[in-house]
Amino acid sequence: MSHVFPRHTKSLPPVAVSGEGCYLIDASGKKYLDGSGGAAVSCLGHGDRTIIGAVKEQMDRLAFAHTGFFTSEPAEELADLLIAHAPGDLDRVYLVSGGSEAMESALKLARQYHVERGETQRGRIIARKQSYHGNTLGALATGGNEWRRQQFGPMLMDVSHIDPCYEYRYRGDGESLEDYGLRAANLLEEELQRVGPETVIAFVAEPVVGATAGALTPAPGYFKRIREICDTHGILLILDEVMCGMGRTGSLFACEQDGVAPDILAIAKGLGAGYQPIGAMLCSARIYDTIRDGSGFFQHGHTYLGHPAAAAAGRAVVSALIERRLVERVGVQGPKLMQALRERFGQHPHVGDIRGRGLFQGIEIVADRETKAPVDPSRGIAGKIKKHAFEAGLICYPMSGTIDGRTGDHVLLAPPFIIEDDQIGELVDKLGAGLDAALAG
Repeated sequence: MSHVFPRHTKSLPPVAVSGEGCYLIDASGKKYLDGSGGAAVSCLGHGDRTIIGAVKEQMDRLAFAHTGFFTSEPAEELADLLIAHAPGDLDRVYLVSGGSEAMESALKLARQYHVERGETQRGRIIARKQSYHGNTLGALATGGNEWRRQQFGPMLMDVSHIDPCYEYRYRGDGESLEDYGLRAANLLEEELQRVGPETVIAFVAEPVVGATAGALTPAPGYFKRIREICDTHGILLILDEVMCGMGRTGSLFACEQDGVAPDILAIAKGLGAGYQPIGAMLCSARIYDTIRDGSGFFQHGHTYLGHPAAAAAGRAVVSALIERRLVERVGVQGPKLMQALRERFGQHPHVGDIRGRGLFQGIEIVADRETKAPVDPSRGIAGKIKKHAFEAGLICYPMSGTIDGRTGDHVLLAPPFIIEDDQIGELVDKLGAGLDAALAG
């Protein structure tokens, strides 16, 4: 009998014992193609000896030194490496242990920034429906997925949520992509006028929405208009790249492709590539200087932030992404995956949309392609796809509630950047088998 508290108490998972490249292997010897990188984590695949060696070497030298007393060489070097490639005037790196911690840190820093400037009336966050920003209470409140929030509602702070930029569902007939993007962005201005812009701390968004909407990409010009609105009202722009960052969409930082830079940015998942738990919150020099020249102390902290072994892993991962030209490889393999998905599912009667950037792609499942009607939630299609694909030897990331937290289903794909052409074919074949088996059940 296991004493581990699993994610799902009624469905115990097999035991993973090893990993090789794009595959994980369980105790029975069965191989699974990691078509989602776990949860968009394993960008380098499994068993990368260079990353493993970097962690081992650091552990031999120094495993832990609390940041209340010390910094460390790998933490300093990782911060330098990230800032050397970061967009805009991002200038400081706050290392944590994962995405939820990165987002909590971002939210609290944004509030303290305004307090230090004497704008204590700013206490509201605006985010988007169908977003996901983490499972700690502040991050969960900021996220807009009703299914995740529902039972914890009494514990969550009040956050405004506007519609996402969701072209497949919300663009009007005859409306250009650019016009739709502008209209979607202006929902932020409307909400600001409703609540009072002087009360708002920040606007929070994922450049490409991951878990809760299936690789939802913004319309052209959307984020440039968002940036303009934030600047007009003195509101900070926080971008959550926990899933979509670190090369996943074809640039090291996802926001680069939209021509904007945030005031605060969160990364995780691909930063450690699964070799160590690590995340980071990056902020602009302006924000850092406000804290430094004010109280001098960020009133926040976690025991394991800046952990030397985790930082060594992050440094090795980012170095590998750059030196092995793996971000460029995403730009090559991503279109191949998209083409394969379109060839296999482009006319599928129950696939309404195929979308994404780089190696961060999704398909939206529907009951009817013409009307875009979702599958009845009672059928539990997403769970069935996951089950049948897993039986076929594919790890993918299906999710229900795509449209409003209750209806709609999608499958998110985020394979390792090292995926080969034949493995793309394997992924699509096994996904097709899983989808068809789920729909037949």
